[in-house]
Amino acid sequence: MRDTIAMPARDNEGYLIEPAEWNEAVAAALAAELGIELSPEHWEAIRFMRRYYDEHQVAADARHVIKHLEERHPGRARQLLFELFPYGYPAQACKIAGMKRPRAWSTG
Repeated sequence: MRDTIAMPARDNEGYLIEPAEWNEAVAAALAAELGIELSPEHWEAIRFMRRYYDEHQVAADARHVIKHLEERHPGRARQLLFELFPYGYPAQACKIAGMKRPRAWSTG
């Protein structure tokens, strides 16, 4: 039997209302809802996003995540980000990492 976790409150688009309520179990549950099985590369991006948020109190935009991934995956970081989150950085990565909906980005 699969353990269930208490999901934090979310807005009508599925983004966490309070990012501080995020944890890795929440990330796994959110990813499962989106049909994503989290790989080590997913966690690399998600954990970077969380560290960035903790430091700056704002979601990292995709270019920061790409720069981080580039250090470990030279020459393919941009492609990798889109392979990991094929329906878009805001629509998938930001949700799974527990960010509020980015205002400047479209989820379409």
